[in-house]
Parts: sequence; structure tokens; C-alpha cells
Amino acid sequence: MITPVVAIGNSKGVRLPKTVLQQCQITKEVNLEVKNGRIVLEPIRHGNKHPRKNWDRAFKDMRKIGDDRLLIADSLDLDTGDWKW
Repeated sequence: MITPVVAIGNSKGVRLPKTVLQQCQITKEVNLEVKNGRIVLEPIRHGNKHPRKNWDRAFKDMRKIGDDRLLIADSLDLDTGDWKW
């Protein structure tokens, strides 16, 4: 598809057809990058604006059922005698 570059104030822009926006699920914002001399637009998904919402409650619930243990040993070996500098 060939589309004109148009003046928008002191900038230039390209109008994207409604069908293209719908097909790409673009509603409000896009991430714009330049990769290898190409302009790449990707839709920004606004599913959960507060991804850590209710984490405090989830952590308390985990504590109640004993599911709050460390998955990786929390130890640090500071014996540097055999290290090579």
C-alpha cells in the first residue's frame, strides 16, 4: 500500500487506515522503533495498568498456607581464599 507523508504541524506523519489499526489491534498508543532503517510500530497492550495490584494480599495468603519459602538458597559464600584476581 502506498500512502502519502503529510505535514502535521512542524512534523510529518502517515495516516493509517482504520482497517489496518483494527487488524493490528491499535487503539491508543504504539511503540515506535527504527530497526535496520525501517520504522516498526507495535501496539501497546493496556490490559493491566497495575500489574502488582493485590500482591500484598497474595503474599499474605501464601504465608498462611506455607507457600512463601525461598526457591533458591539464600546464602553467600564470602570465602575468597581460592579466588584468582
